[in-house]
Amino acid sequence: MNISLVPIGTVGNSRQTVEDDGWGGVVSVIELDSSFTEEALLGIEQFSHAEVLFYFHLVEDARIETGARHPRNNREWAKVGIFAQRGKNRPNRLGATIVKIVERKGSSLFVQGLDAVDGTPVLDIKPVMQEFLPQENVTQPQWAAELMRNYW
Repeated sequence: MNISLVPIGTVGNSRQTVEDDGWGGVVSVIELDSSFTEEALLGIEQFSHAEVLFYFHLVEDARIETGARHPRNNREWAKVGIFAQRGKNRPNRLGATIVKIVERKGSSLFVQGLDAVDGTPVLDIKPVMQEFLPQENVTQPQWAAELMRNYW
């Protein structure tokens, strides 16, 4: 099976390089591709949050992980499979982040907390609905909490 995706837009922000932490205060604008009109975003501002799916376009082929590794290459944390972590060096280079919607202006969506650098291709935007969030408590290993301590 062959899958082909076309970006629906591009991220614009002040982050030019990939960094592990400090994403919480970053305000980004997602500019829709010219093939979309502003109607594609109509009503999105009625939601507080959106899920943004994007493509890690700066990850080189040689850096793709298909097995297990230490999260952030920290040997103090046990190796876990690539599908048990959220690292960017994923087989399909897909990223997904829930962001705060700041405002919509025409075909531009301003969001806060998007952990994607300037120029990142956006594949999809979905509103976050309470009913799609976990209905039970979310659990995770201790290393994940340590890793995320300064992320936002």
